[in-house]
Amino acid sequence: MSGLKGKKVGIAANRRSEAIQKLITNMGGKPFVFPLQGEQLLDEKASRAHVKDYLHQSFNRVILTTGIGARTQGDAAIKERVDGKFLQKLENESLAIRGSKTLDWLKANDLFPDVISADGTMENLLCQIPVVDRTKNQEIFLQTYNEDEEFLVRKLEEKGYRVYRANPYKFLPPDPVVVEDLALHIADAQLDAVVFTSKTQVKNLFHQSKRLENVVEAFQHHVQAVAVGKVTAQALHDRGISSVIQPERPKMGAMIVKLDHYFQEQWLNQ
Repeated sequence: MSGLKGKKVGIAANRRSEAIQKLITNMGGKPFVFPLQGEQLLDEKASRAHVKDYLHQSFNRVILTTGIGARTQGDAAIKERVDGKFLQKLENESLAIRGSKTLDWLKANDLFPDVISADGTMENLLCQIPVVDRTKNQEIFLQTYNEDEEFLVRKLEEKGYRVYRANPYKFLPPDPVVVEDLALHIADAQLDAVVFTSKTQVKNLFHQSKRLENVVEAFQHHVQAVAVGKVTAQALHDRGISSVIQPERPKMGAMIVKLDHYFQEQWLNQ
Protein backbone atom coordinates (compact mmCIF):
# COMPACT_ATOMS: atom_id res chain seq x y z
CA MET A 1 0.00 0.00 0.00
CA SER A 2 1.30 3.46 -0.89
CA GLY A 3 1.99 5.72 2.05
CA LEU A 4 1.05 8.73 -0.08
CA LYS A 5 -2.45 7.46 -0.84
CA GLY A 6 -4.85 10.31 -0.14
CA LYS A 7 -2.11 12.57 1.21
CA LYS A 8 -2.13 16.24 0.21
CA VAL A 9 1.37 17.35 -0.76
CA GLY A 10 2.38 20.94 -1.45
CA ILE A 11 5.10 21.55 -4.03
CA ALA A 12 7.17 24.73 -3.67
CA ALA A 13 9.14 24.17 -6.88
CA ASN A 14 8.75 25.92 -10.21
CA ARG A 15 11.07 23.85 -12.37
CA ARG A 16 10.17 20.17 -12.69
CA SER A 17 6.97 20.66 -10.70
CA GLU A 18 5.06 18.66 -13.32
CA ALA A 19 7.38 15.68 -12.87
CA ILE A 20 6.98 15.86 -9.10
CA GLN A 21 3.19 16.11 -9.46
CA LYS A 22 3.19 12.99 -11.62
CA LEU A 23 5.24 11.01 -9.10
CA ILE A 24 2.92 11.97 -6.25
CA THR A 25 -0.21 11.23 -8.30
CA ASN A 26 1.14 7.83 -9.38
CA MET A 27 1.57 6.95 -5.70
CA GLY A 28 -2.01 7.95 -4.90
CA GLY A 29 -1.24 11.37 -3.47
CA LYS A 30 -2.83 14.74 -4.24
CA PRO A 31 -0.29 17.37 -5.35
CA PHE A 32 -0.79 21.13 -5.00
CA VAL A 33 1.72 23.50 -6.61
CA PHE A 34 2.76 26.77 -4.95
CA PRO A 35 5.71 28.04 -7.05
CA LEU A 36 8.06 29.87 -4.67
CA GLN A 37 11.29 29.88 -6.68
CA GLY A 38 10.60 33.13 -8.48
CA GLU A 39 11.34 33.85 -12.12
CA GLN A 40 14.89 33.14 -13.21
CA LEU A 41 16.51 35.94 -15.20
CA LEU A 42 19.61 35.20 -17.25
CA ASP A 43 21.84 38.21 -17.90
CA GLU A 44 23.30 37.43 -21.32
CA LYS A 45 25.16 40.72 -21.59
CA ALA A 46 26.83 40.25 -18.21
CA SER A 47 27.65 36.60 -19.02
CA ARG A 48 29.49 37.62 -22.20
CA ALA A 49 31.42 40.27 -20.27
CA HIS A 50 32.38 37.70 -17.61
CA VAL A 51 33.68 35.31 -20.27
CA LYS A 52 35.78 38.04 -21.92
CA ASP A 53 37.22 39.11 -18.58
CA TYR A 54 37.98 35.52 -17.67
CA LEU A 55 39.89 34.95 -20.91
CA HIS A 56 41.90 38.17 -20.63
CA GLN A 57 42.77 38.01 -16.92
CA SER A 58 44.73 35.62 -14.75
CA PHE A 59 43.05 33.80 -11.87
CA ASN A 60 44.49 31.52 -9.23
CA ARG A 61 41.28 29.54 -8.87
CA VAL A 62 37.80 29.22 -10.38
CA ILE A 63 34.78 28.48 -8.20
CA LEU A 64 31.54 27.34 -9.86
CA THR A 65 28.60 27.18 -7.48
CA THR A 66 25.62 26.19 -9.67
CA GLY A 67 24.95 24.15 -12.77
CA ILE A 68 22.82 26.93 -14.23
CA GLY A 69 25.64 29.42 -13.79
CA ALA A 70 28.29 27.17 -15.30
CA ARG A 71 26.08 26.35 -18.29
CA THR A 72 25.15 30.01 -18.79
CA GLN A 73 28.81 31.02 -18.91
CA GLY A 74 29.50 28.18 -21.33
CA ASP A 75 26.62 29.28 -23.58
CA ALA A 76 27.93 32.85 -23.53
CA ALA A 77 31.34 31.59 -24.65
CA ILE A 78 29.68 29.77 -27.57
CA LYS A 79 27.84 32.93 -28.63
CA GLU A 80 31.12 34.86 -28.47
CA ARG A 81 32.75 32.07 -30.51
CA VAL A 82 35.42 31.57 -27.89
CA ASP A 83 34.09 28.34 -26.38
CA GLY A 84 37.24 26.44 -27.38
CA LYS A 85 39.48 28.92 -25.57
CA PHE A 86 37.08 29.09 -22.65
CA LEU A 87 37.04 25.33 -22.06
CA GLN A 88 40.78 25.01 -22.67
CA LYS A 89 41.53 27.62 -20.02
CA LEU A 90 39.14 25.96 -17.56
CA GLU A 91 40.92 22.67 -18.19
CA ASN A 92 44.16 24.18 -16.90
CA GLU A 93 42.63 25.96 -13.91
CA SER A 94 42.27 24.90 -10.30
CA LEU A 95 38.51 24.26 -10.29
CA ALA A 96 36.40 24.13 -7.14
CA ILE A 97 32.70 23.29 -7.44
CA ARG A 98 29.57 22.39 -5.52
CA GLY A 99 26.41 20.64 -6.67
CA SER A 100 25.63 17.65 -8.88
CA LYS A 101 24.38 19.85 -11.74
CA THR A 102 27.69 21.71 -11.81
CA LEU A 103 29.57 18.42 -11.89
CA ASP A 104 27.32 17.19 -14.72
CA TRP A 105 28.23 20.27 -16.80
CA LEU A 106 31.93 19.70 -16.19
CA LYS A 107 31.68 16.04 -17.17
CA ALA A 108 29.81 16.94 -20.36
CA ASN A 109 32.75 19.15 -21.30
CA ASP A 110 35.50 16.72 -20.20
CA LEU A 111 36.52 18.93 -17.29
CA PHE A 112 37.57 17.66 -13.89
CA PRO A 113 37.47 19.68 -10.65
CA ASP A 114 40.27 19.71 -8.09
CA VAL A 115 37.89 20.42 -5.21
CA ILE A 116 34.30 19.19 -4.79
CA SER A 117 32.00 19.99 -1.89
CA ALA A 118 31.57 16.64 -0.18
CA ASP A 119 28.02 17.36 0.97
CA GLY A 120 26.92 19.92 -1.63
CA THR A 121 27.19 22.88 0.72
CA MET A 122 29.20 26.04 0.23
CA GLU A 123 30.47 25.73 3.80
CA ASN A 124 32.19 22.43 2.97
CA LEU A 125 33.66 23.88 -0.22
CA LEU A 126 34.97 26.98 1.57
CA CYS A 127 36.69 24.77 4.15
CA GLN A 128 38.76 23.27 1.33
CA ILE A 129 39.92 26.64 -0.06
CA PRO A 130 43.28 27.46 1.56
CA VAL A 131 44.14 30.72 3.27
CA VAL A 132 46.66 32.77 1.25
CA ASP A 133 48.98 35.69 1.84
CA ARG A 134 47.07 38.88 1.02
CA THR A 135 50.20 40.50 -0.36
CA LYS A 136 50.34 37.90 -3.16
CA ASN A 137 47.19 39.36 -4.80
CA GLN A 138 45.66 35.97 -5.53
CA GLU A 139 42.33 36.32 -7.34
CA ILE A 140 39.38 33.96 -7.61
CA PHE A 141 36.83 33.87 -10.43
CA LEU A 142 33.62 33.24 -8.50
CA GLN A 143 30.46 32.22 -10.33
CA THR A 144 27.50 32.77 -8.08
CA TYR A 145 24.08 34.43 -8.06
CA ASN A 146 22.27 36.89 -5.83
CA GLU A 147 21.41 34.29 -3.17
CA ASP A 148 24.85 33.78 -1.56
CA GLU A 149 27.01 36.38 -3.22
CA GLU A 150 27.87 38.67 -0.29
CA PHE A 151 28.44 35.77 2.11
CA LEU A 152 30.81 33.99 -0.28
CA VAL A 153 32.76 37.10 -1.19
CA ARG A 154 33.23 38.00 2.48
CA LYS A 155 34.47 34.51 3.38
CA LEU A 156 36.90 34.39 0.45
CA GLU A 157 38.23 37.85 1.22
CA GLU A 158 38.80 36.74 4.81
CA LYS A 159 40.98 33.96 3.39
CA GLY A 160 43.09 36.57 1.61
CA TYR A 161 41.71 36.50 -1.95
CA ARG A 162 40.57 39.21 -4.29
CA VAL A 163 37.25 38.11 -5.79
CA TYR A 164 35.97 38.59 -9.33
CA ARG A 165 32.19 38.28 -9.24
CA ALA A 166 30.52 36.51 -12.15
CA ASN A 167 26.74 36.78 -11.75
CA PRO A 168 25.11 35.31 -14.86
CA TYR A 169 21.58 35.13 -13.42
CA LYS A 170 19.29 35.98 -10.54
CA PHE A 171 15.87 35.03 -9.20
CA LEU A 172 13.07 37.54 -8.86
CA PRO A 173 10.76 37.31 -5.82
CA PRO A 174 7.74 35.02 -6.26
CA ASP A 175 4.15 36.23 -6.34
CA PRO A 176 3.35 37.31 -2.74
CA VAL A 177 -0.20 35.98 -3.15
CA VAL A 178 1.21 32.50 -3.80
CA VAL A 179 3.54 32.78 -0.81
CA GLU A 180 0.68 33.71 1.52
CA ASP A 181 -1.54 31.00 0.06
CA LEU A 182 1.03 28.31 0.86
CA ALA A 183 1.67 29.80 4.32
CA LEU A 184 -2.08 29.68 5.02
CA HIS A 185 -2.34 26.06 3.85
CA ILE A 186 0.57 25.13 6.13
CA ALA A 187 -0.60 27.11 9.16
CA ASP A 188 -4.10 25.63 8.90
CA ALA A 189 -2.71 22.10 8.32
CA GLN A 190 -4.53 21.80 5.02
CA LEU A 191 -1.52 19.88 3.67
CA ASP A 192 0.11 16.70 4.94
CA ALA A 193 3.54 17.62 3.61
CA VAL A 194 5.39 20.26 1.60
CA VAL A 195 8.38 19.50 -0.63
CA PHE A 196 11.14 22.05 -1.23
CA THR A 197 13.73 21.66 -3.98
CA SER A 198 15.95 24.67 -3.20
CA LYS A 199 16.87 26.89 -0.29
CA THR A 200 15.61 29.87 -2.30
CA GLN A 201 12.07 28.50 -1.93
CA VAL A 202 12.54 28.21 1.83
CA LYS A 203 13.93 31.74 2.03
CA ASN A 204 11.03 33.15 0.00
CA LEU A 205 8.44 31.47 2.22
CA PHE A 206 9.96 32.77 5.43
CA HIS A 207 11.02 36.20 4.20
CA GLN A 208 7.66 37.11 2.72
CA SER A 209 5.05 35.32 4.77
CA LYS A 210 3.23 37.11 7.58
CA ARG A 211 2.46 33.85 9.38
CA LEU A 212 5.98 32.73 10.32
CA GLU A 213 5.26 31.51 13.84
CA ASN A 214 2.17 29.59 12.73
CA VAL A 215 4.08 28.05 9.81
CA VAL A 216 6.91 26.80 12.03
CA GLU A 217 4.44 25.48 14.58
CA ALA A 218 2.53 23.58 11.87
CA PHE A 219 5.73 22.07 10.46
CA GLN A 220 6.68 20.91 13.96
CA HIS A 221 3.41 19.14 14.66
CA HIS A 222 1.06 18.73 11.70
CA VAL A 223 2.77 19.18 8.31
CA GLN A 224 5.87 17.26 7.24
CA ALA A 225 8.68 19.33 5.68
CA VAL A 226 10.57 17.59 2.86
CA ALA A 227 13.86 18.70 1.26
CA VAL A 228 15.55 17.43 -1.89
CA GLY A 229 18.99 17.56 -0.28
CA LYS A 230 21.21 18.72 2.56
CA VAL A 231 21.42 22.39 1.52
CA THR A 232 17.64 22.76 1.36
CA ALA A 233 17.20 20.78 4.58
CA GLN A 234 19.66 23.04 6.38
CA ALA A 235 17.70 26.10 5.23
CA LEU A 236 14.60 24.60 6.90
CA HIS A 237 16.52 23.72 10.08
CA ASP A 238 17.83 27.30 10.21
CA ARG A 239 14.20 28.49 10.37
CA GLY A 240 13.51 26.37 13.45
CA ILE A 241 12.04 23.28 11.75
CA SER A 242 13.57 20.21 13.39
CA SER A 243 11.79 17.43 11.50
CA VAL A 244 12.83 17.42 7.84
CA ILE A 245 12.75 14.42 5.51
CA GLN A 246 15.47 14.19 2.86
CA PRO A 247 16.73 11.38 0.62
CA GLU A 248 20.28 9.98 0.80
CA ARG A 249 20.90 11.22 -2.75
CA PRO A 250 19.57 14.68 -3.73
CA LYS A 251 17.15 13.52 -6.43
CA MET A 252 13.50 14.43 -7.00
CA GLY A 253 12.32 10.83 -7.36
CA ALA A 254 14.24 9.67 -4.30
CA MET A 255 12.70 12.52 -2.31
CA ILE A 256 9.13 11.44 -3.10
CA VAL A 257 9.93 7.77 -2.43
CA LYS A 258 11.40 8.77 0.93
CA LEU A 259 8.20 10.69 1.76
CA ASP A 260 6.10 7.69 0.71
CA HIS A 261 8.12 5.42 3.04
CA TYR A 262 7.73 7.93 5.87
CA PHE A 263 3.93 7.84 5.63
CA GLN A 264 3.98 4.04 5.32
CA GLU A 265 5.93 3.80 8.58
CA GLN A 266 3.51 6.21 10.24
CA TRP A 267 0.57 4.02 9.20
CA LEU A 268 2.27 0.84 10.43
CA ASN A 269 3.06 2.42 13.81
CA GLN A 270 -0.51 3.54 14.46
